[in-house]
Amino acid sequence: MATLERQIFDFLGYQWAPILANFLHIIVVILGLFGTIQYRPRYIVVYTVWTAFWVAWNVFIICFYLEVGGLSKDTDLMTFNISIHRSWWREHGPGCVRRLVPTPANTNLGDHSFISVTGCMVDFQYLEVIHSSFQVFLSLVGFVYACYVISVFTDEEDSCRHK
Repeated sequence: MATLERQIFDFLGYQWAPILANFLHIIVVILGLFGTIQYRPRYIVVYTVWTAFWVAWNVFIICFYLEVGGLSKDTDLMTFNISIHRSWWREHGPGCVRRLVPTPANTNLGDHSFISVTGCMVDFQYLEVIHSSFQVFLSLVGFVYACYVISVFTDEEDSCRHK
């Protein structure tokens, strides 16, 4: 559910890289759940391996929004450099007041406009960091649970072979 919520806000902000990552994560979580229900440890192993990539992706997102290691939240990296969109939370965070700023007369922006955002209770980058941190926490819990389920399934297989 947390990934679906995140997917919605990434769609609203046209964040294409996170949209693709979230989509893959949803597919792998479904695969892992299917493997648990159908007693297929290989599917759960796929989920555990993916979880390592998912944690790494979310750590990258945290570093990106905190501007660690030369990363900048003001780049178009999350949109694959195909648009000027940014995080949806930048303009729509809790308490944010969004105002259109008049554009200079000699500027042709097409369908774009200047926007001023003030009064945010929490800056957008911290909301993104909170989302990613929560994803890391859920992934670590899922990883531990998946390892436990794999061990239970393999123990059951071993006990059946020795009887």
